[in-house]
Amino acid sequence: MSMMHLTTAETISVWVVLVIALVGLGYAIFLRRQVLAQPTGTTAMMEVWDAIRTGADAYLGRQLRSILPFIAILTVALFLSVYIVPPTLEAHERFPTLTDDQLKMVIGLGRAGAFIMGALFSLIVGQVGMRMAVQANVRVAQAARKSFNGALRIAYRAGTVTGMLTDGLGLFGGTIIFIIFGVAAPDALLGFGFGGTLLALFMRVGGGIYTKAADVGADLVGKVEQDLPEDDPRNAAVIADLVGDNVGDCAGMAADIFESYEVTIVSALILGLALRSLTGNNEWLIYPLLVRGIGVLSSMFGTYIVKSEPGMSGDAMSAIFRGFLTSAAISTVLFGIVAFVYMGNVPGGWVRPFLATAAGVLLAIVIDRLTDHFTGTEGTPVLEIKRGHDTGPATTILAGLGVGMEAAVYATLVIAGAILVSVLIYQGVSDVPAEQFAYVLYGVSLTGIGMLTLTGNNVAMDSFGPIADNANGIGEMADLEPEARQIMADLDAVGNTTKAITKGIAIGSAVIAAVALFGSFLTDVSRVDAQVLAQGIRVSVPIVFVGLLIGGTVPWLFSSLAIKAVARAASQIVLEVRRQFRIPGILEGTAKPDYARPVAITTAAAQKELINLAWLAVASPIIVGLALGVEALGGFLAGVIVSGQLLAVFMSDAGGAWDNAKKIIEDEPTDPANNLGKGSERHKASVVGDTVGDPLKDTAGPALNPMIKVINLVSLLLAPIIVAYKTNNVVLIVIAAILLVTVYFAVRASKRQPEAIIDQSV
Repeated sequence: MSMMHLTTAETISVWVVLVIALVGLGYAIFLRRQVLAQPTGTTAMMEVWDAIRTGADAYLGRQLRSILPFIAILTVALFLSVYIVPPTLEAHERFPTLTDDQLKMVIGLGRAGAFIMGALFSLIVGQVGMRMAVQANVRVAQAARKSFNGALRIAYRAGTVTGMLTDGLGLFGGTIIFIIFGVAAPDALLGFGFGGTLLALFMRVGGGIYTKAADVGADLVGKVEQDLPEDDPRNAAVIADLVGDNVGDCAGMAADIFESYEVTIVSALILGLALRSLTGNNEWLIYPLLVRGIGVLSSMFGTYIVKSEPGMSGDAMSAIFRGFLTSAAISTVLFGIVAFVYMGNVPGGWVRPFLATAAGVLLAIVIDRLTDHFTGTEGTPVLEIKRGHDTGPATTILAGLGVGMEAAVYATLVIAGAILVSVLIYQGVSDVPAEQFAYVLYGVSLTGIGMLTLTGNNVAMDSFGPIADNANGIGEMADLEPEARQIMADLDAVGNTTKAITKGIAIGSAVIAAVALFGSFLTDVSRVDAQVLAQGIRVSVPIVFVGLLIGGTVPWLFSSLAIKAVARAASQIVLEVRRQFRIPGILEGTAKPDYARPVAITTAAAQKELINLAWLAVASPIIVGLALGVEALGGFLAGVIVSGQLLAVFMSDAGGAWDNAKKIIEDEPTDPANNLGKGSERHKASVVGDTVGDPLKDTAGPALNPMIKVINLVSLLLAPIIVAYKTNNVVLIVIAAILLVTVYFAVRASKRQPEAIIDQSV
């Protein structure tokens, strides 16, 4: 720390931020004990719960075995990457007594170690968060038998455990690396961000395929073919469906937001370092850490006040949003105080960094409300889809497609507006174009930091969804009282909206983080060779435009492979559930289905896709960079960001709207003769819409978030290497060709039809 020339107050501030991270983790432990102290209910409820827990544990264990070899290979690659290009000036400044060889060893070990730590923390957030959700669902079901507020409080606080783990571990890891490496921290933080992002991609892809294969298969046979209720115990796929809610939404989403949290810190420190080299101010580096510390404290307060009125009914959405706004208000006030006290001496003054950070909080609120409009049960778009149910599945699907496309437009315009705000905030700080460029990009990174200030609230809102969904399933399978079932159904409907909202925020933060990383990419390249990007990335240059076009295709190929994987696995589930329904006694309820076999099918299907899709994200920027050069790689990144943003929002919001339109039909009084409620033709049309939307909103759409950032981080690591070795064109092109062949075979392997599963064990 002393090598950074920090003042005593700055040194103390950094250590205070570290303590706040530990306080956040302590708060997570406190809430966990609160939740686990709640009663678990009847023997029948515990039997269902145990089946969910066993299936989830088995899936995550197998997933971990699948990805560990890939992580080991990349750890070695990240260590060796330091030996290809010389250490940065900041590395020499931080460790002035070391020789070049010693410095490469230290930075290489730091980057590889940070990669492992990022992957480990992402894994902890996902796995511990998922297990907390599994522990909570049966307790929520039991609490719903007594009061609405009790069930809401347990579900939300259990989700907050995951949220505070995300906050605490993210802030702890980033601050520790900063304390050890000082101004050289970005060299190691690249590894930290990459580790978290890669694990999130694995958990998003695997969990998404698992959950939606089970959900689609269970719904198509159970609801459409047999007119069974959701989560009916006679349906063999029902346990796999409930397991999937946890491994997809809890484990996957928590890891997803964790890596966004990390990537925004990485980009803010890289860009802050560029400004420090211009002005000599350490404030550019310390301020993002202080903002993150404020976020942890405000999330703790805002999440704890979420509660409803006593009794057997209440408004869960209002209670959750009230907590969200409370955290936002506390954060914004504290941002202003810290900026006023600490950022007064930087060029442009304290108001600019404060406004850029506050703009991020406002962006999160706007996306929250925008997503609620397009996916909430009260919104016009969902009611339009509901009207489409009257005339069958085709009009249902068409209405949902239109909603998703419109939502993508407005969400993208909001994000464009947020970036424009950063441009306006930092306008005129410098007369030198390159310096002005750096100020604007730093403002964008602060917007990303501000947007994820409320990470604790965001993850709590997301985990609330599957916890409520699972509680509802346990209530159905354990045949609980109608009053309790209604409470759980109401919480489940709110959970669908909160999941859609947090997906919207995750997508928005992914794009903001990707834009900041794109700026970091330009900054890093110009540091190696100032002439390479002297005029920026110009789309008018044909090779850049080629890169842009190629980048735009990658999210579509990635999504195609993920959706096809769900379709293949869901087909297997459909055949398996139909087979079991033919067994005497299953439909009559006198014999118990084999729940383990659908779990085995979905687990195998999810694992098959993990490495192939991850390799597409890792290899594609390397191929473009090596074959076409660093300018084309810049165009490639721009194409990935724009295409990925539009596609992700389209899929996420269309799927969420279809899901909630179905919920409205299911809440109607059941009267098939008048085409109302469950079992009616309108209901069957809504189920078809929901099953089409499932892989869009819970598999392909959310997986694009970590995919975009994996591509950006790989490019950031690769760019200095390409610039340093750009004269060896033949060698680079040969390597690119070899990688292209591996991608081709990965895509072929992904599209291969699965073999029949003979082993019926989990």
